[in-house]
Amino acid sequence: MIPPKKPEWAADPENNLGQVLVLGPQEGKNFYQPVPANGNISVRIAPEFVDIQSPFSIGTQTLPPGGYVREHSHPEHDEALHFIRGTGKAVVDGVEYTIEPGVTIFVGRNRRHMFINNSDAELHWLWFIQPNGLEVFFEEVGRPVIPGEPDPTPFPRPDNVLEIERRTAFAPQPTDQRRPE
Repeated sequence: MIPPKKPEWAADPENNLGQVLVLGPQEGKNFYQPVPANGNISVRIAPEFVDIQSPFSIGTQTLPPGGYVREHSHPEHDEALHFIRGTGKAVVDGVEYTIEPGVTIFVGRNRRHMFINNSDAELHWLWFIQPNGLEVFFEEVGRPVIPGEPDPTPFPRPDNVLEIERRTAFAPQPTDQRRPE
């Protein structure tokens, strides 16, 4: 994991200017994810990196073939996802949508959603969530990507995953949680 560089330009409150941060492809905070997603996450912008007036986080996620993001919702968060590579399906409040490059999905607070890679290639997307918190979840359930080290997936979710979800960006898991078909 290569931590983000300190911003080259500090905030300039006198002129109402915020910070600037430019990350290279291998920078950010990068984590492998446990089952059932597997794959990896790259956190690109988060409040711990720069001073953000309205806290949010943004990053990318890659799901291998057969991986899925379990059905969940965010009680106080709005999320936008833009799909870059691969195909699959999204299920939002029980309605299925085809995912392919160029598809963008907005999921407002308390909307149940899941993402499934039912193809033979990786599914890759950009995610944005406001307020932030998702990046903390990814770090706490994941394992750091260390260049040159092998991919540890699949590995189990931590025993305290429900507690991690509760204090980061997730509503309690639904009792009738959908599973991929």
